[in-house]
Amino acid sequence: MTKVPEIFSQKAKTFSFELFPPKTEAGYQKLLETIGRLARLKPDFISCTYGAGGGNREKTLDIAQLIQRDHGIPSVAHLTCVLNTTAQILEILKDIHTRGIKNILALRGDPPLDHPDWQPGPENFKYSCELCGFIREHFGNDFGIGVAGFPEGHPLCRDLRQDAYYLKNKLSFGGEFVITQFFFDNQAYFNYVTRLREVGVKKRILPGIIPIANYKTILQFAQRDKITVTDEVKAIFEPIQDDPEATAQAGIQFAIRQCRELLAGGAPGIHFYALNKSEAVTEILNALKPLL
Repeated sequence: MTKVPEIFSQKAKTFSFELFPPKTEAGYQKLLETIGRLARLKPDFISCTYGAGGGNREKTLDIAQLIQRDHGIPSVAHLTCVLNTTAQILEILKDIHTRGIKNILALRGDPPLDHPDWQPGPENFKYSCELCGFIREHFGNDFGIGVAGFPEGHPLCRDLRQDAYYLKNKLSFGGEFVITQFFFDNQAYFNYVTRLREVGVKKRILPGIIPIANYKTILQFAQRDKITVTDEVKAIFEPIQDDPEATAQAGIQFAIRQCRELLAGGAPGIHFYALNKSEAVTEILNALKPLL
């Protein structure tokens, strides 16, 4: 199966999706149907998130493996440092390798809700750059490695210049591409790319876009991750936040405008946080076809 950086060498612009492992068997079966619909859109790759502490680890790898085996689409398995010792991470990497998954999104990860005060010890990695280096040390170039980027700065590093250097460090340890946190102000993404280029980052920086379907949930996500909800977003969605159908349609139209501006401004594609649904991203992609 293809590594993501190899796809980039062949295509100037890509589109991709992120999914997450459901907590119930019914949710898992529904996700399989969603994956089938998303696969028909022919994305360049699909990533699957990883529960903090590995609670959903098997499901993450099962889904990533299934995407490749049943649909022939490259998958990206998320992997976090949180709660895992270096020895455990090595075993997880061996499992990923055995399954034929060729791409990893290397993340520090957030402490789980039931263990919010967790701190790394001597047997844990503290930063995702260490995870990138560990993967390279033990598996060479067997994996394509992606890392997370934060257009408005990481929640724990609000110094934007310093944050750019931290991102560069992740790439110097083996990261090969960047997928950003979601955002609503496109200028934040363009400014982020400029900062990274100024410190010498040359790798591809994919903007992460989340179609708004439930405004109240999005506000919670944004507050958690310290993402700016713009006045434009508030003006559009606050008056209709209790109307699910109107919110979903407005979310699609806003995402279309956002993606068009990003692509016109030089973004090398779009990574959609699909939230395990296919309807919104299908409509958005139909509108973006001439640009991708």
